[in-house]
Amino acid sequence: MTNATLTRSTSAASITLAAANALIEAVHTAAQEIGFEASVAVTDAGGHLRAFQRPDATPFLASEVAVDKAWTSASFGYATHTWNAYVGDPKIAPLAGHPRLMAVGGGYPILEDGKLIGGLGISGGSAEQDQQAAEAALEALGFQLPA
Repeated sequence: MTNATLTRSTSAASITLAAANALIEAVHTAAQEIGFEASVAVTDAGGHLRAFQRPDATPFLASEVAVDKAWTSASFGYATHTWNAYVGDPKIAPLAGHPRLMAVGGGYPILEDGKLIGGLGISGGSAEQDQQAAEAALEALGFQLPA
């Protein structure tokens, strides 16, 4: 391969700050309807924090959990609740020891036109409540849910 034919970069899509903040608001709306308050984190596709909010009544640990759920979902493009099955596999189980891997429901990849553009992490309710609020917020803004 010569320098003339070598591709040296890729175009990486990323969630905008406006969309990240809109997702946070949509999560708060959904969480209020469900009956809980949540810390919400949005990362870009590389797992870097893009936007975050923690309501006054949300436990401080929920902040770290929300960020780690967003990071985990952006890492491979899987919802965090699916990681429970993955880390049960002895070939993948060592990943469970990664300090940021969060195999608890409430984290979803943010997908647009089949491309990963970020991660969403919610913490404050039960895993099921966090998942429900994430799905409602993603659907409200027209983002795809993972298959």
